[in-house]
Amino acid sequence: MAERPRKTPSGVPGTRAAASRRGGSSSKPPAVAAEASRAPAAADVKAPPKVRRIPARSPAPAASNGVVLPARLPAPAKPAAVASSAPQTGVRISKLMAERGLCSRRNADEYIARGWVFVDGRRVSELGTRADPAAVIVLDKEAQAQQQSRMTILLHKPMGYVSGQPEPGFTPAVTLVQPENQRCTPDTPVFHPSCLKGLAPAGRLDVDSTGLLVLTQDGRVARQLIGQESCIDKEYLVRVEGQLDDKGLALLNHGLSLDDRQLKPAKVEWLNDDQLRFVLREGRKRQIRRMCELVGLRVCGLKRVRIGAVRLADLPLGQWRFLRPDEAF
Repeated sequence: MAERPRKTPSGVPGTRAAASRRGGSSSKPPAVAAEASRAPAAADVKAPPKVRRIPARSPAPAASNGVVLPARLPAPAKPAAVASSAPQTGVRISKLMAERGLCSRRNADEYIARGWVFVDGRRVSELGTRADPAAVIVLDKEAQAQQQSRMTILLHKPMGYVSGQPEPGFTPAVTLVQPENQRCTPDTPVFHPSCLKGLAPAGRLDVDSTGLLVLTQDGRVARQLIGQESCIDKEYLVRVEGQLDDKGLALLNHGLSLDDRQLKPAKVEWLNDDQLRFVLREGRKRQIRRMCELVGLRVCGLKRVRIGAVRLADLPLGQWRFLRPDEAF
C-alpha cells in the first residue's frame, strides 16, 4: 500500500528550508520576524532632544489707569560728559603763602587740607586752589599755634661734624643737640626729645669749618635762609696763606665763576695780615675755599660768625641754644 504524502505546516511554503539556509530555524512567526527586521538596533536609537524649560514670567504690572506697563524698564542712558569748566586763573595759594614767608609749600598744603587758610575772608580747604596774586591770606589760630611750637636752634658746630646727611667717618651735627650741650638762660625753654623731630639744617657748613649752624623745624625759617629768593647774608672769618694783590681782592668781591656760573657779588676785605672777612649772599658747596684757590690762596681756617641779624657771639664751641622770640634773621 502506498504511503500517504506528508503535509507541510501551514504558512509560507519553504519557510523551514529558508530558515535552514540562513543558519538556523526561527521560532517567530513570519509577521513578527518581518517587523523585527524593520526595527532599528538599540545603538541606533537617538534619545529625544532635551527641552529647556523657560520660567514663566510674572505678569506685567498694570497701571492704575488700566494701561499695562512693561515688566522691566530699560536702563537709563548715561548722561553725556559735561565739558569741564574753564581752568582757574591766578597763582596756587600754597605758592603765594611760601613766597610771602607764611610757611613752606609743604606746610601750606597741610594747612589748606585742614581748613586753616582764609583767602579774602573765605576758608579754603581744597588743594591746588588758585587765587589772585594780591589776595589777602590769613592763617587760622590753629596754624599759628602750630608754627609757634616749632623750634629753631643755633649750634656752634665744631670741625669734624657734617651739617647735613651723614657721611662715612663723620657724625651729623644734629647729634650735638642734647640736654647736656644746651646753653641755658633763666627764660630758656626746657629741652624735650620732640625738639629733634623734623629738625633739619637751614644751610651747610663744611666738615672742616666751624661756627654758626641753624637747625629748624620751621619751614618759614628754612625758606628765608636757603630759598631761591633768599637775600640773607652770612659773615665768615677766613684765615689764609699766600699772596693776594689788589686785583685778586677785586676778583673775590666780584668777577669769579664756579661750575660755569657767575657768582653773586660778595664783600671781601682784609682784617689783618692773614685773615679775610667774607660776606656772602649765597652758599655754593665749599664756595669760599674754591674762591680763594682761584686767586692763589689756601684756606687754613674758616668760621661763620653771623647769619642775617643773628650772631654766634659767645656761644661756646659744641653747644647750642634756642632762637629767642625777640630774634629774627
